Amino acid sequence: MDLGLPSVLADPALPARVRIHEVGARDGLQNESSLVPVEVKAEFITRLAEAGLRTVEATSFVHPKWVPQLADAEQLLPRLSGLRERYEGLRLPVLVPNERGLDRALAHGATEIAVFASATETFAQRNLNRSVDEVLEMFRPVVERATGAGVPVRGYLSMCFGDPWEGPVALEQVVTAGLRLIELGCTELSLGDTIGVATPGQVAALLDGFDRAGVPVGQLAVHFHDTYGQALANTLAALRCGVTVVDSSAGGLGGCPYAKSATGNLATEDLVWMLHGLGIETGVDLRRLAATSAWMARQLGRPSPSRAVQALTGP
Repeated sequence: MDLGLPSVLADPALPARVRIHEVGARDGLQNESSLVPVEVKAEFITRLAEAGLRTVEATSFVHPKWVPQLADAEQLLPRLSGLRERYEGLRLPVLVPNERGLDRALAHGATEIAVFASATETFAQRNLNRSVDEVLEMFRPVVERATGAGVPVRGYLSMCFGDPWEGPVALEQVVTAGLRLIELGCTELSLGDTIGVATPGQVAALLDGFDRAGVPVGQLAVHFHDTYGQALANTLAALRCGVTVVDSSAGGLGGCPYAKSATGNLATEDLVWMLHGLGIETGVDLRRLAATSAWMARQLGRPSPSRAVQALTGP
């Protein structure tokens, strides 16, 4: 047995292939206490592409005052301009908060964007200083202009299972907010467990709620944090419901600067180990990915929290 690769026992009830939406370079690095040089970010993204990831969220065009860790977006994106030609099918979406952010993103070559909304009022106020309704209305011209220019838009919906200020979040509340993002024109909706409190039963119930509301599962993605160690279990529950797009972060980087109880994202290596063990294709070279995250951990001056990275690369 090769201890560097999982044993494979396929489950025919699960999807044959999953697309990993890698968020380490954006959602991961935005929560770092120190600034990561733009050269390191570009190298990180390049190495992620070399490892086989074909959707790598590169950065955010938010105002530097709010997320100084990503203030170099205008310098980073041009450094990545040749990657799409080098790696067939590579997608490099960027997050934008408003029309000004959209203008900056398009001016620097963005071909896909994402917007970030909340299912709860308190987090909407803390994150964007607006109500849920005001946030969605702010995104309306962003989505309209982007789609009109042929740029697809992904919608993130945060606090889908619990909010640190409001507590548990009603399923109907999440579905209503998600439907509004889809109605704006978002082609994909990522359901976020921002503080990592979800359990598999809740995940299945929420996905069923969207199904009953007429949203095809192929339009949904899941985004889990591992605060209570439930991210992989929740992912498996989503796979059993037919989800084929999973957000994760190389090396388990990230949290949320506006929700202090949010710990790291689901580690991409931990996810890939499980998926490959289930016979699910990802296109990812697990060893190369783990080496990339170990390299990034050295740049940050601390070990990777990913259990798979630790096991595959040693102390």
